[in-house]
Parts: sequence; structure tokens; C-alpha cells
Amino acid sequence: MKIKLTKVYVDDQEKALHFYTQVLGFAKKADFSNGAFRWLTVASPDEPEGTELQLALNDNPAGKAYQQAIFQQGQPAINFYTDDIQGDYERIKTRGGDFAMAPTEVTGSTIAQLYDACGNILQITQLARW
Repeated sequence: MKIKLTKVYVDDQEKALHFYTQVLGFAKKADFSNGAFRWLTVASPDEPEGTELQLALNDNPAGKAYQQAIFQQGQPAINFYTDDIQGDYERIKTRGGDFAMAPTEVTGSTIAQLYDACGNILQITQLARW
């Protein structure tokens, strides 16, 4: 068994698509609609057949409540891993990323947090090398 898909709720799918592709650098994987429903996913360009991230519209009360609650608590909606947090921080910042926390050493890793402009806090983590 493996993880193939996970989701993050967003308040605007077009804005999310721009952020996740143009700012973070992911690639659009799937984008199709059925009436008002839009299935939109992105994937890492390094693993195009790997795990997909669904950019799910928060148009249902439970999804919206969840998204807003974790944001208000300052919790990341999703965590991305990197081998070069400083390089990713600089690249994303240059592309307009709004960081809540610059790369910061914590126990066992270095983390940075940013806003995705769609109602979420994201975390980027680089594990410590032992």
C-alpha cells in the first residue's frame, strides 16, 4: 500500500493553481470539471507519477471549518520535505512567497513556514543529517 493522493482545502482554485505551480514549482497533474465541481491536482516535477496534491475547493462547511480552524491555530495544512531548505526558501521568496517563518533550526530538522494565499499555512522541512 502507498499514499497516492492527499488534499489541501483552498478558497480559490485558480489562485491556488498559480501559487502551487508558479511560486512553489509543482506541476499541474489533473484539471477537469463536472458542472461546478473541479478536480485539480499538482505533483512534484521530480516525481511526476508520485503523490498528487488535490487543491480542493473549501465549498463545503466541514472543509471550510477545518481549513479555518487549523489556520487560526497556526498549524500547517501540509508539510513538504526538501534537501535544500535555504535554496527553496530563496527561490520561493524570489517568486513572491510570503513566509511566516524563515528557515529555523528545531529539534531534528530545519523548518520554514509560509502562506499559500488560499487560506493555508504550509511547512517546508529539511531533516537534520546525523
